[in-house]
Amino acid sequence: MMNLTEANVGEDYIVKDIVSDDEELKSFLFSLGCYSGEPVTVVSRKKNGYVLSIKDARYNIDSDLASAIKI
Repeated sequence: MMNLTEANVGEDYIVKDIVSDDEELKSFLFSLGCYSGEPVTVVSRKKNGYVLSIKDARYNIDSDLASAIKI
């Protein structure tokens, strides 16, 4: 299992798990629709983070959030 920081841009992945002790972070990702079983695509890499496509919406997240998302 790898995390989102290792994903190839433009490829679809399925979220396997959110690995964090921070319940607020998990709740935030859940509110975006990013939870186990959901498809996610890295649209682009930015200097300080990533642009993700989740359920027909795009979100900017930082590297810390991306590393918590296992695919």
